[in-house]
Amino acid sequence: MSVAKRCEQMKPFIAMDVMEKIHNMEARGVDVIHMEIGEPDFNVPECVNRVCGEALAQNETCYTHSLGDLRLRQAISDYHKRIYGTTVDPGQILVTSGTSPAMLLVFSALIDPGDEVIVSDPHYACYANFIRYVQGEPVFVKVYEKDGFVYTPQAILEKITPKTKAIFVNSPSNPTGSVIPEARMRQIVDLAREHGLYIVSDEIYHGLTYEGKDHSIMEFTDQAFVLNGFSKLFAMTGLRLGYLIAPPKFIRALQVLQQNFFICANSITQLAGAVALTDAGRETQAMRDTYNERRIFMIRRLKEMGLSMMVEPTGAFYVFVNFKHISTDSYALAFDILEKAHIGVTPGIDFGANGEGYLRFSYANSLDNLKIGMDRLENYLKRYA
Repeated sequence: MSVAKRCEQMKPFIAMDVMEKIHNMEARGVDVIHMEIGEPDFNVPECVNRVCGEALAQNETCYTHSLGDLRLRQAISDYHKRIYGTTVDPGQILVTSGTSPAMLLVFSALIDPGDEVIVSDPHYACYANFIRYVQGEPVFVKVYEKDGFVYTPQAILEKITPKTKAIFVNSPSNPTGSVIPEARMRQIVDLAREHGLYIVSDEIYHGLTYEGKDHSIMEFTDQAFVLNGFSKLFAMTGLRLGYLIAPPKFIRALQVLQQNFFICANSITQLAGAVALTDAGRETQAMRDTYNERRIFMIRRLKEMGLSMMVEPTGAFYVFVNFKHISTDSYALAFDILEKAHIGVTPGIDFGANGEGYLRFSYANSLDNLKIGMDRLENYLKRYA
């Protein structure tokens, strides 16, 4: 008997392959600078730590409502009103064990076999796998460095067919760090409205924008699904807490899927999430300021090495750098840099065919480590490139 085809067809997440290779090297005593993974290097906010302990002591360990603890859903609703000026009914919110389960639920409820979802290329590596898993088809729209890796409406329009069900947006973006300007967001929404399409918006890096302002898709349309969570802004990766906002007519279907697949998210981390939204502002601002310091440093050092950057990244914690003048095999280059310079980076091919020739650097690491990493990269380029 063989493994199910849907599993055999799923592509590996190369960033994880790089990290696991690093772990093997570290076990042999090799010192490696991590710039391959987008995981905050900060502790959780103090209020999160405190509430987790209190909730456990008070035996808040039972199943919650399948949509999520109402205290958290109300806190999310209040947060969206405060940050974006949008009104989101708590009944439109479903709390999940991280943003990945939210994505699985959305595509399971939205996509029938053969339906198409427009996705940028490059894109977060797992998007296409989720779409294919529910028998949908990702349709890729190339986005280019000269445009800041941001969709153009014309490029989207050329890919719309009778099978198109949704347009996927991710701003700030992984892997590019790009932020979609408000005017372009409105154009994409107008295009979706004209063709009767939904928008699925991954907003997990909201709050980590260093120039300008975050804009939720909910500011422009109610025919959208928002994916967000607590892993990035609140440094709560291991606590696995996310949420989705959906049009009301999808909520019951999403709830039934949640009941069957996951029952509910972790009860304790839900309470921690609620307090994070109200009490962690000072700590998240400090994290944001630190990331920005690192971003500015990384951009300066990479440019000093002669690496081009047509549009500087202004969000998330990534720099997507063009290495085509050195190699058009980003996979081989990433592992060569790892072996010879002891720096972990992610090959651009992990993020789609249009990412080939690029490398993604994460600055979710200390400035001291980033300085060491940049010095090693400079020496690598001088010796081997």
